[in-house]
Amino acid sequence: MTPADSGTSDRPVTLHVGHDELVIRGRYETLSIVNDVLIGVIFLVGSFLFLSESTTTVGTWLFVVGSALMLVRPLIRLTRRIHLRRIHPGADPATSRDF
Repeated sequence: MTPADSGTSDRPVTLHVGHDELVIRGRYETLSIVNDVLIGVIFLVGSFLFLSESTTTVGTWLFVVGSALMLVRPLIRLTRRIHLRRIHPGADPATSRDF
């Protein structure tokens, strides 16, 4: 099968990304990763606290905090999209490469 048959081509792909956009994408990606790590740590600690009856209440609160942090990730993504849209108003949302 040749490249023409498979729908691919040997043409290079050109992306126009400015320095500000790269900085913004990097910051939001880092924020999202930190949030995900916090969620994992909070749920792990909360799980261990459930093993003892005396720490069950604290474990429950950690699960509530972890659940709230799970809502933060889509807010980070939405904020990032709005921020990038302000820099490039005509950009295609399909190219946002959400993480």
